[in-house]
Amino acid sequence: MTWRRARRAGAGLGSVLLVLAAGAGCGKKGNPVAPERRLPAAATALAAAVEGPGVDLHWVNPDRRVDGSPLRDLALINVFRRAEEPGADVKPAMLARGRVVGYDRIATITLDTPAPATVDRMAVRLTDRRDLVYGRRYVYVVTAVDATGRSSAPSPRATVVFLAAPRPPRDLAAVAGDRQVQLSWRAPEALIDGQPAAEPMRYVVLRAAGDAPLAAVTAEPIATTSFADTDVANDVDYRYAVAAVRVEPAGQARGAASLAVSASPARTTPPAAPTGLVAIPAAGSVRLAWNEVKDPEVATYAIYRAEQTGAFARIGTTPAGSIVFIDRPPAAGRRYRYAVTAIDRARRPNESPHSNEVTATAE
Repeated sequence: MTWRRARRAGAGLGSVLLVLAAGAGCGKKGNPVAPERRLPAAATALAAAVEGPGVDLHWVNPDRRVDGSPLRDLALINVFRRAEEPGADVKPAMLARGRVVGYDRIATITLDTPAPATVDRMAVRLTDRRDLVYGRRYVYVVTAVDATGRSSAPSPRATVVFLAAPRPPRDLAAVAGDRQVQLSWRAPEALIDGQPAAEPMRYVVLRAAGDAPLAAVTAEPIATTSFADTDVANDVDYRYAVAAVRVEPAGQARGAASLAVSASPARTTPPAAPTGLVAIPAAGSVRLAWNEVKDPEVATYAIYRAEQTGAFARIGTTPAGSIVFIDRPPAAGRRYRYAVTAIDRARRPNESPHSNEVTATAE
């Protein structure tokens, strides 16, 4: 074999070996995934708001990786903060070696023991009270870290100016009516830093039924110091509180809620009086009948009897739907007067006026 033929044979053999080696290095079908595509996706919906003496943060944890695959081993969340002067350009958030450049890490939340944060499924809430200075602008980002230590990119930034929040509103009063509660209160006189409270001021009305936690019933803060709550049911015990919101060009700050007051709406309008009452004497009894009151709130009818010009006394009741009553007077030959009323099903029942009066002589 000549030298040139041997060289060509060796080159061909090398090409075959390279192909075999490439095939042997692939353990399964599919293209390999770049390491950065396996990182956790960034948290979303980060928001910051001044709540009393702190900044309330909430966001949504990721449940996917950058490549779209499920994230089943999310281990912890790092919270970073940067203090800036209002009006300055917001510094970009760039990750380097697990930290966000130019930001301070203020919290690390482990998902198995998240306190002081609270976690509801994927939603997280945390209050920052660490060395905050009134008038400063704070920028927040969070990063998500999986069980192997791989960190997501920083979340979108949330920016807030830390303003002194108002003190609670004063003298909250609640007056219950029929399917409504009328609230009124006085504006706070000062902010929590001792400065006078100045307008404009807005208010958030909070309500709870029974022992449930208080929750806002106003979609947006309102500007008045009164509120009529008509989205309530009669005979239910409610608790109310009001929180003041300071509104400035730089931002907003919501203060602590007032002391809670209670109110129980109730029906106060009685049903209409029954009509068409008739009395038919029989041996030893008087049969009474009347027209049904067309009111779904009517629970019972009360039947009254009196002797001649004497006062009426209740002698019995019948449930709603029953418009007949058999009375057995105590003595035959006497003349009696009768009337009927309708009573509703309210916790404190309302009774209608008397129906038309009828008379009958017992036989």
